[in-house]
Amino acid sequence: MKFMIPLLMAALPMVSAAQSQSAGASDVPSGAIPKTTEVLVILTPAQGVTPQQIMAVIPEEIQATVRLYLDGKIRQWYSRGDGKGVIFLLDARTEDEARALMETLPLAKKRLMDHQYIPIGPLMPLKALNPAAFQ
Repeated sequence: MKFMIPLLMAALPMVSAAQSQSAGASDVPSGAIPKTTEVLVILTPAQGVTPQQIMAVIPEEIQATVRLYLDGKIRQWYSRGDGKGVIFLLDARTEDEARALMETLPLAKKRLMDHQYIPIGPLMPLKALNPAAFQ
């Protein structure tokens, strides 16, 4: 068992790369596509938008964001370490669901922010620990 964790850690990048190189969902065996449990959203100012334009909307944005957090839609929120935006972890099962939530925010309504959506879920290579349990 003490060698299992290092072995798994060495194998994870290879298995993840193999999953991401799949041609499409129809080429992947049933159960191999990770279930989306949340959507990571990276928000950055749209090109040409000034800090002053953003700051003019920030009071409304904060109120709307806190409402989404209190409603359980935003699970976690972070400032980017480079100061170029924020990151939300949303309780959403699809990118469309996450997009619909983000479009309710004032900065999005005014088209001041760009959004990158990344569906995320359980780390599928962990199935290698006990493959018989997932047959």
